[in-house]
Amino acid sequence: MSTELMEALTILEQEKDISKETMLDAIENSLMNACKNHFKKADNIKIVMNRETCDFAVYAEKTVVEEVDDPEEQISLVNAKMMDSKYELGDIVQVPIDSKSFGRIATQNAKNLILQKIREEERKVVYDQYFEKEKDIVTGIVQRYVGRNISIDLGKADAMLTENEQVKGEVFKPTERIKLYVVEVKNTTKGPKILVSRTHPELVKRLFESEVTEVKDGIVEIKSIAREAGSRTKIAVWSNDPDVDPVGACVGMNGQRVNAIVNELRGEKIDIINWSDNPAILIENALSPAKVISVAADPEDKTASVIVPDYQLSLAIGKEGQNARLAARLTGYKIDIKSETQAIESGELPANYMDLPMEEGVYESDVYEDDYEDDYYEDDAVYEEESYGDESDE
Repeated sequence: MSTELMEALTILEQEKDISKETMLDAIENSLMNACKNHFKKADNIKIVMNRETCDFAVYAEKTVVEEVDDPEEQISLVNAKMMDSKYELGDIVQVPIDSKSFGRIATQNAKNLILQKIREEERKVVYDQYFEKEKDIVTGIVQRYVGRNISIDLGKADAMLTENEQVKGEVFKPTERIKLYVVEVKNTTKGPKILVSRTHPELVKRLFESEVTEVKDGIVEIKSIAREAGSRTKIAVWSNDPDVDPVGACVGMNGQRVNAIVNELRGEKIDIINWSDNPAILIENALSPAKVISVAADPEDKTASVIVPDYQLSLAIGKEGQNARLAARLTGYKIDIKSETQAIESGELPANYMDLPMEEGVYESDVYEDDYEDDYYEDDAVYEEESYGDESDE
């Protein structure tokens, strides 16, 4: 029996990651429960188990008396002497109990107790495993559509990708492997409930950590991120090493690193910009790919006034205001964008501004140089090299 029990516990430990100690405790509890069911009480029951060999024995501790009033807790002196002649009145005798003599109901209850413990430990092991992956990415296999939700196989557990956490327009086929961000893991009586997402901004950040060694090692930091899932993401990066270009590290040779992320996100465009502690410079970078004439930022009110060349206004605002909206989220500033003509008409920008020194707090952009036409066409369809993804809809 002990050999078979040891083999069974070893298999449980290997296949389900349930420790032998936990199961031995469950067996002890089940034996105690069986004794309660069989004898109606178990106050004087003692279970001795060898944790190395799995040999166990069940004893009832009984007091030696002249006349037995309670056979469950007392033993006569005569019977005690038959077990060992050294026993005297008042001694405690350990009387062996044959667990095989337990009734069917007591045995069944003990079995159910062990099975329940196994199921509880299975759920706990799975919960602990995925709780460690909370706020991280996992790879899942698409199983099937359940209404508008998608059932995802994560290996030892299933997750449900709800409609709200799906990127609009993404369609998956069964058995397809996809990356997911683990938003939350809850422990329930039916096992862990895992909430995953394809729309969370942190998904993009974790993908960069997995693809870019410098980000994973902390050399390059992703300072801020703004995302409209399925359409465009802007990230601001900073390098803790002056010899490492943060944008170049994230892009990779020939765009290999960022393109791998773009492919995983099904063509979602990604703008990578340099972070700056100067809010004006940061805002100018965030409005990329548009060129900027000037930025006046108010750090206290978190507002900024931006002036762009006339032909760059539509590019700065973006399709349906997306570029400006993402720039505002990325920087945390409320951004007011005006064209060069609008600024001159309103008096914010003098007609001869090119000949005047810039005021304090206003960042002068490279747009003053005459060579910006080399990088941009007037139809605003060409993006600078830090922007990745299909630009055909611009």
